[in-house]
Order: sequence, then structure tokens, then C-alpha cells
Amino acid sequence: MNKTLLGTLSGLAAASIWGVMYVVSKVVLQVIPPFALITCRLVLGSLALWFVLGMRPHSGISHQNFWRIFGVGAIGYGVSLGFQFIGTKLSSASNASLVTSATPAFILIFSAWLLKERITGMRVLALVAATIGVVAVIDPRNSTLEAPRFVGNLALLAAALTWALYSVLIRMVTRQSDVLTVSLVAFLGGLPIALPAGVVELRTIGIGQVTLGTVMGVLFLGLIATALAMWLWNTAFALVEAGRVSLTFFAQPIVGTLLSWLLLKEALTPLFLIGGVLIAAGVLLASRQEQE
Repeated sequence: MNKTLLGTLSGLAAASIWGVMYVVSKVVLQVIPPFALITCRLVLGSLALWFVLGMRPHSGISHQNFWRIFGVGAIGYGVSLGFQFIGTKLSSASNASLVTSATPAFILIFSAWLLKERITGMRVLALVAATIGVVAVIDPRNSTLEAPRFVGNLALLAAALTWALYSVLIRMVTRQSDVLTVSLVAFLGGLPIALPAGVVELRTIGIGQVTLGTVMGVLFLGLIATALAMWLWNTAFALVEAGRVSLTFFAQPIVGTLLSWLLLKEALTPLFLIGGVLIAAGVLLASRQEQE
């Protein structure tokens, strides 16, 4: 399997898992406050990757590169995830999908600035097609922008911006270390922000009634949505140009909508089908650009 295909599939798999994550996190956040939940995710994710690293040979990492990756992790897993969980808690699931769909556009800008990747006409066309598609899939009529949710929407926008920056920076730091090691160090980088904020939350807000469903949700968020999905996302950016792999992010709203149809019996509208076609067209256009 060539690097381009492997990277694209890794990005699609990660985004698909995160499509499930929005539904799960919305439920778990009713019991556990945002930064306390992020701390749980990072601890579980770190333990999982540490276990896997112990099972196979892996390259070392220089002192300088360790702290560089640690700082990148603080942006992605401390700042960005914090904004994402706060936004998800204060806003709605449809708003979260709609606002964070700006991530690929931000990735395109950061990749041109930091990685010197070309912003070609084909890539812009692919991004526009996929963006229109995701708006159709989500259907903005289901979203609300009234004042009570305004702060949540701003937090989601900040999450999209900082996650785009993280995604581009992770491509830079994986040039000198293997992806699994980078992912583990990046998780550790998020803890100095998430852990103190989580302790404050537990002292001031506390947690709700923990059920078996809550525990299963935390395990899913820590082991699947963090350890596995983050490793897949980092792998995608290590193998493929950031501007191209960013389009795989659009798998997230498709999966979320399909789950709503399967689990919540929500109807699939013609807009969903149109949007799915446009998103697929955007990814195919980006693939064609990569081959030229």
C-alpha cells in the first residue's frame, strides 16, 4: 500500500471515529466536566500507547525534539481539546459539527505558511466542494446561533483553529521521530494544561452520577477516540501533504449523521445524499491533485 493511500485511509478512519466521539462526549460531559474528561482521555491514551511501545522496538528521541513535540501536544491536546469540549458542552452537536468543519480550511492556510505547500486551484476547488457538501449534510437549519450558545460557538471556532495548527505542526515533528512515540509525547504535553484545570473543576463543580454507560464512554474516548484515532490522524499527516489529508476530516459529519439515522431513527434527507457526493468529489479532486 503506497503512502498516499495509507495516509488517506488513516485520516478517514480517525475522522470517522471522531464522528462517533461527538455523540459520546456530549453524553459523558453531562457527568464529568470538560478538562477532567480530557485528563481521563490523555491518561488512558498515554497508557495505551506506552503499552504498545513496550511491545515493539522503537526509535529514541532527542531531548530537543521531546520538548518540541511536548509543546505541539500542549496546543493540540491541552488548548484545542479544551476548547472543543467546552464548545460541545455549551453548544449543540449540530453546531459543533458545523463550526469545526472550518478545520480543513485553516489547515490549508497553515500548511502554506509553515510547510510551504502550494495552494493550487484544484486543491481550493476540492475544499470548496467538500465544504459545501458538509454544510448540506449537517443542514444549517438544525443549528442555532442565539446568544446562549454564542460562547460555545466561539470555543468551537477556537478549537478548529488550534487543531488545524496542531495538525500542521505534527507533520513537522514526525520527520525526526516515529509516529507512535510522537503521539505519546504529545499526549503528555496536554496534561500540564488539562490536569490542573480538571482538578479545579472537580473541586468547584464536581461530577454527576457515574454509571456503567459513563465508564464505557470514558473508555471509548480514552482508548479509541484518543489513543487509536489520534495515532491514525498523526500517521496521516506524517505520510501525506497536510492540505490534501485535511479533507478526510469531512468524514466526521457524515458518520455522525449516519449514526443519528441508525441509532436515533432520524431521517436522511436528500441534502445528506447531495452533501455526501460533494464531499466524495472533493476528496477525489484532492487525490487527483496529489497524483499530478
